[in-house]
Amino acid sequence: MNHYETVFILNPVLSDDQIKETVKKYEGLLKEKGAKMISKEDWGLKKLAYPIQNKKSGFYHLLEFTVDGQAINDYELAFRRDERVMRYLTVAMDKHAISWAERRREKLKKQKA
Repeated sequence: MNHYETVFILNPVLSDDQIKETVKKYEGLLKEKGAKMISKEDWGLKKLAYPIQNKKSGFYHLLEFTVDGQAINDYELAFRRDERVMRYLTVAMDKHAISWAERRREKLKKQKA
């Protein structure tokens, strides 16, 4: 099982229900492949650095999970086929990135409390 992190940007014209449905779709796809979800973050609507598909903003989401490496091909194929997803990036995390992500999550928990 490898540790991965995916950030994807959804089209800003989607409704809240469509956004939740899309995120659940990708979580479900991972769980079907035997993934264990570690963290899920909704970063909200953010301005893009450059226009994508003539859009200047997008809804950012982050998923952190562990899964067998073979499942990533099907996962990314689903991103490429989905017109609601403007961009995505899946990164395999090493031990330093994992510890940094844990510290970041702890910091976010403290800020919310």
